[in-house]
Amino acid sequence: RKAKAALGGKPRMLGQEEVEALTGHPVGGVCPFGLATPLKVYCDISLKAFDIVVPAAGSTHSALRIAPERMAELTRAEWVDTCQEAAPEAAAAE
Repeated sequence: RKAKAALGGKPRMLGQEEVEALTGHPVGGVCPFGLATPLKVYCDISLKAFDIVVPAAGSTHSALRIAPERMAELTRAEWVDTCQEAAPEAAAAE
């Protein structure tokens, strides 16, 4: 529900061919950089809890270390709140 509200519609999984056509990257290597078509990039606010994130970098064998704020800045991403809250019993087990 949070994702639908934040993104303006229900997200759906794409097939491999559609992913590659839209992003220019293979499944497993999709990143917010160097996209083949103009796409809106979203960053969940939960990323702000980390100093560094490690997204894929355009192939299944590459990644980069980057601060979430810098990644959002470079990709002109919109910050959204889409993640589900952990169930109380799951949080207590950590």
